[in-house]
Amino acid sequence: MLHRTLAIFATLLLYISTTVAQQTAAFTNDLVKYDKALSLYNSKQYLASQTLFEEVKTESDDRTIKGDCAYYIANAAVRLNQQGADDLMLAFVENYPTSTKRNSAFLDVAQYYFENGKFSYARKWYDRVDESSLTGGALETYYFQNGYALFKNKQYDQSQAYFERVRDSQKYGSQAKYYLGFIAYEGDDYQEADELFDQVEDKEDYKEELAYFKADLNFKLGKFDEAIAEGKKQLPNANPQEKSELNKIIGESLFNQEKYGEALPYLKQYRGKRGKWNNTDYYQLGYAYYKQGDYESAVNEFNKIVDGRNSVAQNAYYHLAESYLKLDKKQEALNAFKNASEMDFDAKIKEDSGLNYAKLSYEVGNAYKPVPSVIADYLTEYPDTPAKAELETLLIDSYITSKNYKEALALLEKSNSFESKEAYQKVAFYRGVELYNEGDYINSKDFFEKSLKEPRDERFVARATYWTAENNYVLGNHSDAIVGYKQYLGNANASSTPEFEDINYNLAYAYFSDKEYESAAAYFEKYTSQNVEDKSRLNDAYLRLGDSRFISSKYWPALEAYNKSIALNIADQDYATFQKSMSYGFIDRNSDKIEGLKNFSSKYPKSSYRDDALYELGNVYVSQSKNADAIAAYDKLVRDVPGSSYVSKALLKKALIYDNNDRSDDALSILKGVAQDYPGTPEALQAVTTAKLIYIDLGRVNEYGQWVSTLDYIDVEDAELDDAAYTQAERQYLENNAAQATRLFEEYLQTYPNGQHALQAHFYLGQLAFAKADYPTTIPHYKFVIAKERSEFTEQALARLGQVYLSQKNYRDAVPVLNRLETEADFPQNVIFAQSNLMKSFYELENYGQSVAYAEKVLGNAKIDNAVKSDAQIIIARSAIKTGDEGRAKTAYAEVQKIATGALAAEALYYEAYFKNKAGDFAGSNTAVQKLARDYSGYKEFGAKGLILMAKNFNGLGDAYQATYILESVIKNFSDYPEIVEEARTELALVKTAAAKTNSSVSPEGGK
Repeated sequence: MLHRTLAIFATLLLYISTTVAQQTAAFTNDLVKYDKALSLYNSKQYLASQTLFEEVKTESDDRTIKGDCAYYIANAAVRLNQQGADDLMLAFVENYPTSTKRNSAFLDVAQYYFENGKFSYARKWYDRVDESSLTGGALETYYFQNGYALFKNKQYDQSQAYFERVRDSQKYGSQAKYYLGFIAYEGDDYQEADELFDQVEDKEDYKEELAYFKADLNFKLGKFDEAIAEGKKQLPNANPQEKSELNKIIGESLFNQEKYGEALPYLKQYRGKRGKWNNTDYYQLGYAYYKQGDYESAVNEFNKIVDGRNSVAQNAYYHLAESYLKLDKKQEALNAFKNASEMDFDAKIKEDSGLNYAKLSYEVGNAYKPVPSVIADYLTEYPDTPAKAELETLLIDSYITSKNYKEALALLEKSNSFESKEAYQKVAFYRGVELYNEGDYINSKDFFEKSLKEPRDERFVARATYWTAENNYVLGNHSDAIVGYKQYLGNANASSTPEFEDINYNLAYAYFSDKEYESAAAYFEKYTSQNVEDKSRLNDAYLRLGDSRFISSKYWPALEAYNKSIALNIADQDYATFQKSMSYGFIDRNSDKIEGLKNFSSKYPKSSYRDDALYELGNVYVSQSKNADAIAAYDKLVRDVPGSSYVSKALLKKALIYDNNDRSDDALSILKGVAQDYPGTPEALQAVTTAKLIYIDLGRVNEYGQWVSTLDYIDVEDAELDDAAYTQAERQYLENNAAQATRLFEEYLQTYPNGQHALQAHFYLGQLAFAKADYPTTIPHYKFVIAKERSEFTEQALARLGQVYLSQKNYRDAVPVLNRLETEADFPQNVIFAQSNLMKSFYELENYGQSVAYAEKVLGNAKIDNAVKSDAQIIIARSAIKTGDEGRAKTAYAEVQKIATGALAAEALYYEAYFKNKAGDFAGSNTAVQKLARDYSGYKEFGAKGLILMAKNFNGLGDAYQATYILESVIKNFSDYPEIVEEARTELALVKTAAAKTNSSVSPEGGK
């Protein structure tokens, strides 16, 4: 209390006056309050003390007391965590620079925050302390506490400097060495950390904490035996987190000693950092399983390594691939080898992975890159590989097995080796077949010719010769087709090729189409004498054999062929029956002919040959002078089949019967009707000519002149000139002089726009333009023909105009034309053409109901080939997908798969994978995607979509590595398909977000 007494005495001396008594009382009162406030402060009643200090500060005139009050008010504010507490302390220091408490103000606040664990706040005040004002124990405390606060804020470098100052302190030395050891440990200076921890390990306070660090330090110093011993000693008493870490130390130490079996149970007990493992953790456990031969478990750990971009990841992916191979999961192995081969950390692993990737690509296919490119790239990078001979053999074979003929040809064209030329011959051939099946006959023919220019393998010379002939046939070059088929037959290897089975049939058709019916019949007979499994084709061969014999006037052989077709009872029974009846007429068995024709309509009420049968029945009756029966047959034709091209002909026949039986006026009435209703047709012209003769016989020539003047396509005066001009043009057309014929037909129409041959002229001009692929020019000519009453040109004009609109993708105009063709066609192939293209047109117009209806019509036709069937099924499937009927789509795609080739087969296979994925059959879906990659790698879009399905499948199977790698590969390799890439990015984000929950090495952001 001495300093307080002296202060009071000094104060009394200053205030001696007449009011000494009053002032002494006031001062004494201040001291009482001050002491009370100080007592409250020391009792930690900070708020109450703060209030009293405020009163003393306000009431007192003594600057020293005011400064002390300000100091305690600020300190109380700090301890009460009041807003503005720091400002109060700073104000005290600024306002009372001579206060004795100024030197300890910063240190007091810092120590308060330190003792309360607020190290960031403490650091701010320690920085304001005047270190030079501290001595002895206070200075050591300052060094240790400041160092510890920095340590807790992970400012290890600055913290180390303060700990070093008390390293030898009696009070703080052990603690300082412990924390210096920890700083060395965190800084990977394990030797220093070990020495420091050794100096304090006998201290009870640190024994428990040092247990883990000593084990870990031994591990990091490579003292694996010591680490194992220390870890095992500490395990029983460790807390859960330490147990996890100690298991990791023991397991990894054993792993480094290659004691994989012993390491496994410890590695499995590790719980990760904050519940997450990293890629290295998964690698060690996976490798331990791998070395034990437990490949399934190895895969389960390796495939959790996602986003690996270091030597550990490369090693892991290599051994993951090896594990997959042991489990016969070749597609998965391919991806892992590919990944490892793309990393440069270990050259040996990179090379070996690349070799395995190339071999597996050949074996199971590759959706990322053409297999020949994969093998060729490896040989370029490693020209001295011991596997060079093996890979060169695989390279040649891969050009064929990849079925990606387009890209394989591009690669082969850069090579000049004999082996490459042999491969080129085969690949060019297969590319030709591929284009042929897609209907691209002109380009297909080019590739067969390219194949023939490299005649290395005689079997493929024979096959390319055959398919060149096929192309010529389809393109209408029938004579060239015959020559080609003959050349094929002349090749000694022809009989060993798959085409040989159908050569007689195709050669017969080529002769038939070239109107060489005797030769056609000879080859049709050869074909029918074979053991033909395709009964539909056998039936067709019998029909064409019958036709060939019929046209050659060999009616008994024709009858025999038609009877064999009827006996098969497959298709075209109506046609065979009609032709059989016609044949009877030529062998003087008219009663059989009449019987057959009379019963035809009732037997085949929906046959397209009903009108033929009725017309021929009428003609037979005419030949037998049974005019009433003939007229009845003609009338039935006109009544029952009014759209038939035979109607005008039947009416002419009926008119002639009337004229021959002195019913000239009735005949003239019919003839006028034909001339009026079928203008410009040959029947109309015939009607005019016949009417003229009747009028002359009747002596009513003037009446004829008056009537004929009403017909805008007949000019009596110019009739002969009209006919001469047309005949001149027609002659050029028949002689295949296209340019002259075109010019003369155009001149004819300019001179006689409504001439008696205008219909034919327009039709032939359409045909000439069509032959040159000048499709826009054909349109007005064909439209002129189909706008007239039905004639012999109508059906073909409808078919050609439909083709023109389809080639222009003008589906709206194509539909009405094809509708008419379907209804009016006499030839079954034109009905099929109309229905199949109506099916496609309605699909393109998004009228899926009508599209499916026509697809079902097409499938109901027994005579369609597999290409048309697959088109119909694909339309049903696509329409079902568009309308959300996935059940029907699944069924339709399954049917497509049975018969389709090329792009349609790839699409069907993709959807097989799609539906299996939706059903949760992830393994089955992957099998379909693998087949897609192997057999249809040329169809990149479906390949990319299939890879996304595969990624989803692997994600569903818990293989995050495969899912991630495949999606990243899609993003990298398929930039031509932005929508697919975007889907891959979205899916990748989902996979990575899920993986990041358990793997700290994975960034959850998603795609690149």
